[in-house]
Amino acid sequence: MKQNPSRAAAVIALAVLILGTLSGCGSDDTDSGARITVFAAASLKSSFTELAERFEAQHPGSRVEFSFAGSSDLAAQLDQGARADVFASADQRNMAKVVDAGLTAGSPVDFATNTLTVVTAPGNPKGITTFADLARPGTLVVTCAPQVPCGSATQKVESSTGVDLAPVSEESSVTDVLNKVIAGQADAGLVYVTDATGAGDAVTVVAVPEAAQAVNTYPIVALADSGVPETAREFVAFVTGPDGRAVLADAGFGEP
Repeated sequence: MKQNPSRAAAVIALAVLILGTLSGCGSDDTDSGARITVFAAASLKSSFTELAERFEAQHPGSRVEFSFAGSSDLAAQLDQGARADVFASADQRNMAKVVDAGLTAGSPVDFATNTLTVVTAPGNPKGITTFADLARPGTLVVTCAPQVPCGSATQKVESSTGVDLAPVSEESSVTDVLNKVIAGQADAGLVYVTDATGAGDAVTVVAVPEAAQAVNTYPIVALADSGVPETAREFVAFVTGPDGRAVLADAGFGEP
Protein backbone atom coordinates (compact mmCIF):
# COMPACT_ATOMS: atom_id res chain seq x y z
CA MET A 1 0.00 0.00 0.00
CA LYS A 2 1.33 3.42 -0.95
CA GLN A 3 1.76 5.71 2.10
CA ASN A 4 0.40 9.23 2.03
CA PRO A 5 3.48 11.57 2.17
CA SER A 6 1.69 14.21 4.20
CA ARG A 7 0.47 11.62 6.70
CA ALA A 8 4.00 10.18 7.07
CA ALA A 9 5.41 13.65 7.65
CA ALA A 10 2.80 14.31 10.33
CA VAL A 11 3.65 11.04 12.11
CA ILE A 12 7.36 11.90 12.05
CA ALA A 13 6.73 15.38 13.40
CA LEU A 14 4.59 13.96 16.20
CA ALA A 15 7.30 11.45 17.10
CA VAL A 16 9.94 14.20 17.22
CA LEU A 17 7.68 16.28 19.48
CA ILE A 18 7.11 13.36 21.87
CA LEU A 19 10.81 12.50 22.02
CA GLY A 20 11.70 16.12 22.64
CA THR A 21 9.21 16.28 25.49
CA LEU A 22 10.52 13.09 27.06
CA SER A 23 14.14 14.17 26.76
CA GLY A 24 13.27 17.40 28.52
CA CYS A 25 11.76 15.59 31.49
CA GLY A 26 13.96 15.96 34.53
CA SER A 27 15.96 18.84 33.05
CA ASP A 28 14.22 21.36 35.29
CA ASP A 29 16.44 22.50 38.16
CA THR A 30 13.87 21.32 40.71
CA ASP A 31 14.35 17.73 39.56
CA SER A 32 15.26 15.48 42.50
CA GLY A 33 17.91 13.82 40.33
CA ALA A 34 20.02 16.96 40.07
CA ARG A 35 23.76 16.72 40.64
CA ILE A 36 25.51 19.59 42.41
CA THR A 37 29.15 20.39 43.05
CA VAL A 38 30.04 22.02 46.35
CA PHE A 39 33.32 23.85 46.91
CA ALA A 40 33.91 23.65 50.67
CA ALA A 41 36.66 24.50 53.15
CA ALA A 42 38.83 21.52 54.09
CA SER A 43 37.73 21.74 57.73
CA LEU A 44 34.17 20.92 56.62
CA LYS A 45 35.01 17.59 54.98
CA SER A 46 33.70 15.22 57.63
CA SER A 47 30.56 17.21 58.48
CA PHE A 48 29.63 17.99 54.88
CA THR A 49 30.16 14.39 53.81
CA GLU A 50 27.61 13.34 56.40
CA LEU A 51 25.26 16.17 55.44
CA ALA A 52 25.45 15.14 51.80
CA GLU A 53 24.33 11.62 52.69
CA ARG A 54 21.36 13.01 54.60
CA PHE A 55 20.52 15.45 51.82
CA GLU A 56 20.60 12.71 49.20
CA ALA A 57 18.38 10.51 51.37
CA GLN A 58 15.79 13.29 51.60
CA HIS A 59 16.12 14.13 47.89
CA PRO A 60 16.00 10.72 46.15
CA GLY A 61 18.13 10.56 43.02
CA SER A 62 20.13 13.66 43.91
CA ARG A 63 23.92 13.65 44.08
CA VAL A 64 26.28 15.97 45.97
CA GLU A 65 29.91 16.06 44.91
CA PHE A 66 32.64 18.00 46.70
CA SER A 67 35.89 19.78 46.16
CA PHE A 68 37.55 20.29 49.56
CA ALA A 69 40.54 22.62 49.90
CA GLY A 70 41.71 25.77 51.59
CA SER A 71 39.13 28.54 51.22
CA SER A 72 41.62 30.85 49.52
CA ASP A 73 42.41 28.19 46.90
CA LEU A 74 38.72 27.56 46.25
CA ALA A 75 37.95 31.28 45.93
CA ALA A 76 40.82 31.63 43.44
CA GLN A 77 39.56 28.66 41.41
CA LEU A 78 36.08 30.16 41.19
CA ASP A 79 37.50 33.52 40.15
CA GLN A 80 39.47 31.76 37.41
CA GLY A 81 36.34 30.15 35.99
CA ALA A 82 35.93 26.87 37.85
CA ARG A 83 32.30 25.72 37.86
CA ALA A 84 30.45 24.87 41.04
CA ASP A 85 26.95 25.23 42.46
CA VAL A 86 27.68 26.10 46.10
CA PHE A 87 30.61 27.66 47.96
CA ALA A 88 31.20 27.26 51.71
CA SER A 89 34.14 29.22 53.09
CA ALA A 90 35.91 28.99 56.45
CA ASP A 91 36.01 32.77 56.67
CA GLN A 92 34.22 35.85 55.45
CA ARG A 93 37.27 37.36 53.75
CA ASN A 94 37.48 34.69 51.03
CA MET A 95 33.71 34.67 50.63
CA ALA A 96 33.87 38.44 50.06
CA LYS A 97 36.25 37.84 47.14
CA VAL A 98 33.69 35.60 45.46
CA VAL A 99 30.85 38.02 46.18
CA ASP A 100 32.82 41.00 44.86
CA ALA A 101 33.57 39.06 41.67
CA GLY A 102 29.82 38.75 41.06
CA LEU A 103 29.84 34.96 41.28
CA THR A 104 27.10 34.46 43.86
CA ALA A 105 23.33 34.12 43.63
CA GLY A 106 22.01 36.06 46.58
CA SER A 107 23.72 36.86 49.87
CA PRO A 108 25.91 34.40 51.81
CA VAL A 109 24.49 32.95 55.03
CA ASP A 110 26.68 32.40 58.10
CA PHE A 111 26.19 28.84 59.36
CA ALA A 112 28.99 27.97 61.80
CA THR A 113 31.98 29.20 63.78
CA ASN A 114 35.30 27.58 64.64
CA THR A 115 38.32 28.35 66.81
CA LEU A 116 41.91 27.22 66.92
CA THR A 117 43.57 24.76 69.24
CA VAL A 118 46.99 23.13 69.47
CA VAL A 119 47.53 19.48 68.62
CA THR A 120 50.66 17.51 69.47
CA ALA A 121 51.85 13.95 69.10
CA PRO A 122 50.00 11.57 71.46
CA GLY A 123 51.12 12.14 75.04
CA ASN A 124 52.45 15.64 74.26
CA PRO A 125 56.15 14.64 74.48
CA LYS A 126 57.33 18.25 74.25
CA GLY A 127 55.24 19.25 77.25
CA ILE A 128 53.43 22.08 75.48
CA THR A 129 50.85 23.69 77.76
CA THR A 130 50.43 27.23 76.40
CA PHE A 131 50.43 29.08 73.10
CA ALA A 132 53.75 30.68 74.07
CA ASP A 133 55.34 27.23 74.39
CA LEU A 134 55.08 26.89 70.62
CA ALA A 135 57.82 29.52 70.29
CA ARG A 136 60.32 27.62 72.43
CA PRO A 137 63.63 26.84 70.64
CA GLY A 138 63.69 23.36 69.17
CA THR A 139 59.91 23.06 68.89
CA LEU A 140 58.81 22.13 65.37
CA VAL A 141 55.52 23.90 64.71
CA VAL A 142 53.30 23.73 61.62
CA THR A 143 50.64 26.33 60.83
CA CYS A 144 48.37 27.27 57.97
CA ALA A 145 49.61 29.81 55.43
CA PRO A 146 48.51 33.41 56.14
CA GLN A 147 46.07 33.53 53.22
CA VAL A 148 44.19 30.49 54.54
CA PRO A 149 41.52 31.20 57.20
CA CYS A 150 43.26 29.12 59.89
CA GLY A 151 46.51 30.94 59.08
CA SER A 152 44.85 34.32 59.36
CA ALA A 153 43.41 33.29 62.74
CA THR A 154 46.87 32.16 63.85
CA GLN A 155 48.28 35.58 63.02
CA LYS A 156 45.54 37.24 65.09
CA VAL A 157 46.44 35.10 68.10
CA GLU A 158 50.12 35.92 67.62
CA SER A 159 49.29 39.62 67.50
CA SER A 160 47.07 39.52 70.59
CA THR A 161 49.59 37.54 72.65
CA GLY A 162 52.80 39.10 71.39
CA VAL A 163 54.12 35.62 70.60
CA ASP A 164 55.90 35.26 67.26
CA LEU A 165 55.94 31.75 65.86
CA ALA A 166 58.56 30.39 63.47
CA PRO A 167 56.75 27.53 61.73
CA VAL A 168 58.80 24.93 59.92
CA SER A 169 56.09 24.92 57.26
CA GLU A 170 52.93 26.79 56.35
CA GLU A 171 50.25 24.61 54.79
CA SER A 172 47.51 25.42 52.31
CA SER A 173 44.79 23.73 54.37
CA VAL A 174 44.14 22.87 58.01
CA THR A 175 43.98 19.16 57.22
CA ASP A 176 47.56 19.32 55.91
CA VAL A 177 48.67 20.78 59.26
CA LEU A 178 46.88 18.02 61.15
CA ASN A 179 48.33 15.29 58.94
CA LYS A 180 51.90 16.53 59.46
CA VAL A 181 51.49 16.31 63.23
CA ILE A 182 49.92 12.85 62.99
CA ALA A 183 52.75 11.70 60.70
CA GLY A 184 55.36 12.87 63.21
CA GLN A 185 56.74 15.59 60.92
CA ALA A 186 56.06 18.28 63.53
CA ASP A 187 55.89 18.52 67.32
CA ALA A 188 52.75 20.61 67.25
CA GLY A 189 50.31 22.33 64.93
CA LEU A 190 47.51 24.87 65.09
CA VAL A 191 44.25 23.46 63.79
CA TYR A 192 40.56 23.99 64.35
CA VAL A 193 38.84 22.48 67.36
CA THR A 194 36.72 20.41 64.97
CA ASP A 195 39.77 18.88 63.27
CA ALA A 196 41.32 18.05 66.63
CA THR A 197 38.07 16.41 67.74
CA GLY A 198 37.88 14.37 64.56
CA ALA A 199 41.47 13.14 64.97
CA GLY A 200 40.62 11.40 68.23
CA ASP A 201 43.50 9.54 69.88
CA ALA A 202 45.87 10.29 67.01
CA VAL A 203 46.76 13.57 68.72
CA THR A 204 46.80 15.24 72.12
CA VAL A 205 44.91 18.52 72.34
CA VAL A 206 46.18 21.61 74.17
CA ALA A 207 43.56 24.31 74.63
CA VAL A 208 44.38 27.86 73.52
CA PRO A 209 42.19 30.30 75.48
CA GLU A 210 43.62 33.18 73.46
CA ALA A 211 42.02 31.72 70.34
CA ALA A 212 38.66 33.07 71.53
CA GLN A 213 39.85 36.39 70.11
CA ALA A 214 40.17 34.92 66.61
CA VAL A 215 36.90 33.11 65.90
CA ASN A 216 36.29 32.20 62.26
CA THR A 217 32.76 32.51 60.90
CA TYR A 218 31.75 30.20 58.03
CA PRO A 219 29.42 31.51 55.28
CA ILE A 220 27.74 29.51 52.50
CA VAL A 221 26.09 30.64 49.26
CA ALA A 222 24.65 29.31 46.02
CA LEU A 223 26.63 30.35 42.96
CA ALA A 224 25.33 32.33 40.01
CA ASP A 225 26.56 29.91 37.33
CA SER A 226 24.80 26.89 38.82
CA GLY A 227 22.95 24.84 36.25
CA VAL A 228 20.58 23.64 38.98
CA PRO A 229 19.95 26.78 41.05
CA GLU A 230 16.95 25.42 42.93
CA THR A 231 18.87 22.37 44.15
CA ALA A 232 21.82 24.57 45.07
CA ARG A 233 19.53 26.76 47.17
CA GLU A 234 17.99 23.67 48.76
CA PHE A 235 21.42 22.43 49.82
CA VAL A 236 22.27 25.82 51.34
CA ALA A 237 18.97 25.76 53.23
CA PHE A 238 19.70 22.21 54.39
CA VAL A 239 23.12 23.16 55.76
CA THR A 240 21.76 26.22 57.54
CA GLY A 241 18.67 24.40 58.84
CA PRO A 242 18.10 21.95 61.72
CA ASP A 243 19.86 19.02 60.04
CA GLY A 244 22.96 21.04 59.34
CA ARG A 245 22.99 22.58 62.78
CA ALA A 246 22.82 19.15 64.45
CA VAL A 247 25.65 17.61 62.42
CA LEU A 248 27.88 20.67 62.76
CA ALA A 249 27.30 20.89 66.51
CA ASP A 250 28.25 17.22 66.93
CA ALA A 251 31.52 17.95 65.14
CA GLY A 252 32.32 20.81 67.50
CA PHE A 253 31.34 23.78 65.37
CA GLY A 254 29.79 26.73 67.18
CA GLU A 255 26.71 28.67 66.13
CA PRO A 256 27.28 31.73 63.95
